[in-house]
Amino acid sequence: MKCVYCQNYRFSQLDEGKEVTTGELAEIMLSLEKRGCHNINLVSPTHYLPQILSALEEALGKGLSIPIVYNTSGYELKESIEALEGVIDIYLPDMRYSDNNMAKKYSDAPDYVDRNRESVLEMYRQVGDLIVDTGGIARKGMIVRLLALPEGVSGTIKTLQFIKENISKKTYLSIMSQYYPTFKAYSYPEISRGIGKEEYANVVDEAHLLGLNDVWVQGTPKDFDQKFFGTNIKPWVAPS
Repeated sequence: MKCVYCQNYRFSQLDEGKEVTTGELAEIMLSLEKRGCHNINLVSPTHYLPQILSALEEALGKGLSIPIVYNTSGYELKESIEALEGVIDIYLPDMRYSDNNMAKKYSDAPDYVDRNRESVLEMYRQVGDLIVDTGGIARKGMIVRLLALPEGVSGTIKTLQFIKENISKKTYLSIMSQYYPTFKAYSYPEISRGIGKEEYANVVDEAHLLGLNDVWVQGTPKDFDQKFFGTNIKPWVAPS
């Protein structure tokens, strides 16, 4: 994807970063576990899959035991996800758009909706609904991330309907209001502002109307319609 509003554009589109060997990557994973990390979070990893799988094989052979998270834009080939069965413990995909025209315009991903939905269905087939341990730490399953964009560009309500009808009403969701215009977004007036409070609240309330009650939100209960506010909603807390 080449999102015009990408908040990480320095890494994703300007090629900033640091090269490491597969052996070094394996040691990074092992070091993170020794330091108390709850999982290994692979962010936008698909284009490095062969190297990552090689590093994982080495790290697992040396005792890596924490869950592996596949943190993705959701613009994936189903075949790539099928190849990860038994390797990934937790899938964390975006479902960014419900309209391919919007995906093409803002992310240069003309078949996003089709590829996204079929790959997310495969992720769910592999790992199912989220399982957490007694300490509230995720161990296995899927969390779907939904970034609400201004002017309904993301079509998030249609995506919620798809989740209810085709995945599971027990799907854990992270509905995010954190969008802000950056990179090339100011060239597009309709997304040159943050999302409004009412726009965001409408998305959260719709999730509850659909019976999707396992939700992380960016806000507090008073921001949303109380009669739809499920007991499992979780206010998002910024990391310290």
